[in-house]
Amino acid sequence: MASSSTTAAAPNTETYKTMDKDLEAIGAHCQYTYCNQLDLLPFRCQSCKHTFCLDHRTETAHKCAHAGAWAAARRKAAETPASTTSAQNGKPTLAKAAQCSHPQCKSFINTLSSVGVSCQTCNRQYCLKHRLREEHSCSTLTPLGARPASSTHTQVSRAQTALNTFRGLLAKGKANAKTVSYDRRQSSAIPSASSLVNIRKNAKGDAKIPADKRMYLHVEAEAATTTSKLPSGDFFYNKEWTIGRMLDEAARGLQVQNLNNRGGGEEERLRVFHVEGGRLLEFGEIVGAGLVSGNTVVLLRGVGPAIPDLITV
Repeated sequence: MASSSTTAAAPNTETYKTMDKDLEAIGAHCQYTYCNQLDLLPFRCQSCKHTFCLDHRTETAHKCAHAGAWAAARRKAAETPASTTSAQNGKPTLAKAAQCSHPQCKSFINTLSSVGVSCQTCNRQYCLKHRLREEHSCSTLTPLGARPASSTHTQVSRAQTALNTFRGLLAKGKANAKTVSYDRRQSSAIPSASSLVNIRKNAKGDAKIPADKRMYLHVEAEAATTTSKLPSGDFFYNKEWTIGRMLDEAARGLQVQNLNNRGGGEEERLRVFHVEGGRLLEFGEIVGAGLVSGNTVVLLRGVGPAIPDLITV
C-alpha cells in the first residue's frame, strides 16, 4: 500500500490558507467580531484577506463580506488560455520568434534566449549583434511602410536597365544559337569542344556530386543589377537539382547577395538567365532538362518572373 507521501497533492479548493511561518511564530488574533482569539496557526481568507482562527477560517463561519471573490478569480484564471496570458505579459514565445532582418544573419530574435531590437529609422528588427545603425547599413535601406521620394523614377530606371540587359543577352544568345526560333525540347545550343574542355578544367563545385551527374556551366553575374565579388566563374552542379538550388549555389560561388528565401518583392529576387536558350529559367525546372554542359547562365536581379520565349522577341 503506497504511503500518503507519494500520493499526488490535490489542487487547493479551500477559501483560506495557512499564514506564513514568520507569523506562525508569534501568532495572530482572529479578526472576527467578538472573537479576537490569539491563534498560533492563523488562517488568511483568500477573498477578504483578513486573518482568522481555526473556528472562523471559512467564508461562512466569519460571514465574509467578499464571499465568492476567490472562487470567481480562480474560475477566470482557469478560463484564460496560457498563450493569451503569456502574450499579455509580453514574454517571448515561439510564435513570436522572427529572423534578424540583416541579410547575412540567421539568428532568431524575440525568443527566451535572444531579444529583438527595433530600429526606429528603417522600421526593422535586428539581433543584438546588428542592432546598431552602422552594423546593418541603415542609411542605405528604405524604411518599411514608407514610399521612396523617387519611387517612380527608380522603377522606370530599373525597367530600362532590365530591358537593356535582356537585349544584350538575347543578342548573345542568338549569335550562339544561330537561330531566332525557340524550341522548349531543344533549348540549348551544343557548345564547342574547346570551350567545354576549358570549363571542365577550371570548374569548381561539390566534390560529392558523382562524375556522371555533373553539369558544367559558365556562370556570370550581370553588373547592372547585381553586386558580386567575382564577376564570373566555371562551376559544376548536379543534373538532378532544381534551378532554384543551382541558383543558391551559384550565388554562393560568385558571392552574390541572395535574398530569394526571405520573401519580399520581385525587385530583390535573383533569376537565372540561360544565354543559349534565350530565356529566364523557372525555379522548379530541373538543371539537366534545359541545360547542357558548356552553356552560359547569368544571374540577374529584379527582372521579373520567368518568360519562356524571350528569344523570339
